[in-house]
Amino acid sequence: MARYGIVPHNTPGPPLLPLHPGRFARSGTLLRAIGFGALALTACGGPSDGERPGNARVPLTLENIYRDARGGVFSAAISPDGRWVAAVAESADGRGIHLLDLTENPPVARFWLTGGSPAWSPDSRHLAFLRDGNLLRAPVGDPDAVPLTDGLAGVRAPAWSPGGETVAVMASASGSQDVWLVPAAGGDPRQLTSGAMTADEVRFGVSWSPDGGTVAYVGNKADYRADDIWLADVATGDERRLTTSIRAISTVPAWSPGGGRLAVLGVKNEEYWYLDIADLYLLDPAGGPEEPLPMSSFATAYRFRPFWSGDGARLYFTHQERGEHHLWSVPAAGGAATRVTNLGGVFGSVTASAGAERFAFVRSSAAGGPDLYTVPAAGGPAERLTRLAPVWDGVQSPREISYRSFDGHYIQGFLYLPPEAEAGVCPALVQVHGGGTNSYLAGPNLTDQYLASRGFVVLAVNYRGGSGFGREFQDLGDEDWLNEQALDPGAAADWLREQPYVNGRVGIYGYSYGGMQSMAAITRTPDKFDAAAPMAGIYSERQTFEHQDRLGRIFTIDGHGGLPEERPEIYDKTETLARIGNITAPVLIQHGDRDVRAPFLNFELAVAAFEEHGIEYEAHTYPEGHGFRDPENRIALYRRVEEFFRRRLGGCR
Repeated sequence: MARYGIVPHNTPGPPLLPLHPGRFARSGTLLRAIGFGALALTACGGPSDGERPGNARVPLTLENIYRDARGGVFSAAISPDGRWVAAVAESADGRGIHLLDLTENPPVARFWLTGGSPAWSPDSRHLAFLRDGNLLRAPVGDPDAVPLTDGLAGVRAPAWSPGGETVAVMASASGSQDVWLVPAAGGDPRQLTSGAMTADEVRFGVSWSPDGGTVAYVGNKADYRADDIWLADVATGDERRLTTSIRAISTVPAWSPGGGRLAVLGVKNEEYWYLDIADLYLLDPAGGPEEPLPMSSFATAYRFRPFWSGDGARLYFTHQERGEHHLWSVPAAGGAATRVTNLGGVFGSVTASAGAERFAFVRSSAAGGPDLYTVPAAGGPAERLTRLAPVWDGVQSPREISYRSFDGHYIQGFLYLPPEAEAGVCPALVQVHGGGTNSYLAGPNLTDQYLASRGFVVLAVNYRGGSGFGREFQDLGDEDWLNEQALDPGAAADWLREQPYVNGRVGIYGYSYGGMQSMAAITRTPDKFDAAAPMAGIYSERQTFEHQDRLGRIFTIDGHGGLPEERPEIYDKTETLARIGNITAPVLIQHGDRDVRAPFLNFELAVAAFEEHGIEYEAHTYPEGHGFRDPENRIALYRRVEEFFRRRLGGCR
């Protein structure tokens, strides 16, 4: 029997990590001098072993995961001179920009400003940042920031000019993503580009040439599907398309110290969209060949960028392998790429001083939340600078395993065992990650940890087509989404049933592409699963393509090798909706009704198909987009998942 629930649509939910004004009270005196030892901001974190805000043990509950537990570092920017780090973090003094002085021993994070997206001036004496949708500027240590914009719509990604007179931003005030120039001393912003990028595309920023005469950015002005590198003359506004054969993926192009080359992470237009296994291109700003740098490694490009050494002889980049990130380096002439860091874990943000002499990065691990680290380019152990992330009760590193899939390939998995598994048997769950071409990363993954703590054996799998295992492995999913790719979770279910601590009943769940995989798995291997909980998935790429945002459309086109009308046979192969009649397991389907990445129409079509075929299901919707922002809705989402699997799979015994 179908059960269809609608969460009432109240006013739009608060931000994912809402600010609590009362928590931003600051003690101590904020000194406006910049001399050594002159700062006396509120100390709220550090590497000492004493009690600290992120040090208290926190019970592993959904309420704590998504609403109540606070702490951690979310992004960072190291100053050009390498002395300061502005870290967007949450401490006992609130969420906002915290300042660390790396000349202190040990450096201590002190609350400084409410806001985010910090960007340092070239002389390291001022910070540009965003607050409430506006750009502001503040001298180091001064809490009294000066507004630089007032109502410029969609302002983001600030970048200072080399001389410090101007801050370039991306903004959507023109109806598209364009470069705007904002005087650092105050004054009216000037729109530099026109129609540079589709308005809903917010992956990319802007970078200045060393002489300050040109900015580089990613645009699709010439072709909706393109992610080209463009250059704009700062004085005249003249725009020039630099690349025509590659798709940029890195957040911003990186100018060499002399301005003679641009480093970009990307792929050839005709290649698969290797977001995490990209090539490094060195481009001549005057034009010329667009060929990748020959080197022994690939680079993780999505949400990351390359950095140049001060002499222009080397480049640095982030690379993800088997679920873990590392910082790498390669000569600018190409050749052997070598690893700089050896910590493993998951990097959320990487930033470098001028000349890349020192790096600051946000790192988390399977058992530890996001905190700030630093490492010198000269080498040595990375130093942990903060201890602001919560310490969770009952969280342990999962066991990394491999299992053999249907065709003999081995698939990586992360196995979370409940305490009861030591002496009894428990139901099992296969977790399928989102992103499709990304990976399940070796980070905290608190929801999976929570479900394990509640008596489920959880196996999170890195199915074929994902990154971190080489391009040949990722190519297994090219133009074969949700087909053979969806057989890997079924093989995981078989492996789980053979384990002595599993009671024989197995469910599957996932969000976004993980929702797609969950639904595809129960249509293609219906005998493998006893229950399924797909969330925020696409179940008919063909029927919902026109309702997607740009990033979703580009992703779909790339995975299928063209538009629905261009590759109908590929869209037939990846179609899940047409196979829903094969489902034998009960389904819990959930979706946000404002979703444009995985359009809400997918939910409606799936529910209609359940009704048509008599599939047992439960359905719930939320007044949300693709990424839920209201913590209460996230709690409800996974509470329903837990309760659904408890009813359908039983408990430990």
